[in-house]
Amino acid sequence: MAENILLIGFMGVGKGRTARALAAASRCFALDTDDLIESLTKIKIRTLFAEQGEPAFRKIEQQVADWLEAHVRGTIVSTGGGFFMVNNLKRIGRVVYLHSSLKGILATLNRHPQADRKIKKRPLLQDRDKARALYQLRLPLYREVADYEVNVEGRRTSEVAEEIRSLLARDGVW
Repeated sequence: MAENILLIGFMGVGKGRTARALAAASRCFALDTDDLIESLTKIKIRTLFAEQGEPAFRKIEQQVADWLEAHVRGTIVSTGGGFFMVNNLKRIGRVVYLHSSLKGILATLNRHPQADRKIKKRPLLQDRDKARALYQLRLPLYREVADYEVNVEGRRTSEVAEEIRSLLARDGVW
């Protein structure tokens, strides 16, 4: 696989988990853009949001996108929920939108053994009304930029990964 595969979608939809499953099945590396941001800034995402605000975070996110475009090939990249807004998304790789309803995402997060920690690390998920509004705003935008859309709600990660592999193989990407 020469092209990168970018997994986009709303926060908590399972992009990181799916990237790891795809990497294990393909012998590719998996990267997470939020991990790259934390490594670059040496600050946790929630702290970065609290201390510097969302505009500063988005600027750093663009720096990571530029680095990915220039230096990374054949890699599965899980992204933060707003990463799809970077100006070079399509130049980084094929874009797979992982879709679930917000209710499904919250149910999955709440079933996690460390649910409080999983929710706390997502600053834009703290206020449920704002999260609903953000979800509704982003839904058509995710679909607009995606090369593929895969429904993840109620499915095992292995099933989602296999569907992505099949879609990419069908198009000669995998």
